[in-house]
Formats: sequence, structure tokens, C-alpha cells
Amino acid sequence: MATKRLYRSPRGKIFGVCTGLAEWRDLPPDPVRLIVFLVVLATGIFPGALIYLLAALIIPMNPEGTYNSTIYTESTPDTSEEELKAEYERLKRKVEKMESEMFNKERDWDDRFHQGS
Repeated sequence: MATKRLYRSPRGKIFGVCTGLAEWRDLPPDPVRLIVFLVVLATGIFPGALIYLLAALIIPMNPEGTYNSTIYTESTPDTSEEELKAEYERLKRKVEKMESEMFNKERDWDDRFHQGS
């Protein structure tokens, strides 16, 4: 069983430290960023920011340029253009259907009327 190494991520916002931590532990990056931000605020801006900068200097950048997390995987290269267009059209129809349900004025008034009775 291979263990993952801690790297800074090229997808990160500021030096890639938080995103690297998130990928290392298979976590979503936004909550990790929030936790780090709150820790920096709780410790005082200077010590927390200094620790973050030291981490950015010590933790190496991901040498492979690959992303460990499945959150960032893109479509496989063997997907044909026709399949991508068909998937695009399917998703477009799905979004249009959801929009028509969300912005249906008659349904909105019916829901309001029945809610009051």
C-alpha cells in the first residue's frame, strides 16, 4: 500500500498549501482553507501567517503536476467529440428543465395559495 506524500498543489489559491493538505487527506479544499484561515485569525495574524509561509517554503510543489484527489479529475482523453457533444446537450436539457420548474410562475402562485389554506 503506497502512502500519499504531502505536496503543495498547483491548483491552490495562495501557494497551494491548503489544497495540498486537502488532497493529501482526501478532503475538499474549501473547508481546509476555512480552518486554516480561522487558525490564522485565532493565533494572531503574524504568527499564523508566518507558519503558513514557512509551510509554503518547506512543503515541495507536486512534481508530477497530477492531482491526487478525484475531485479534480477531468474527462478521459479517449472520449470522442460526439460523445462530449451528446453529454453537453443532455446536461443542457436537464438544466433547462430545472430552470423551468424553478421559475414557473403558476406553480409559485399555486404553492403560495395552498400554503395559506
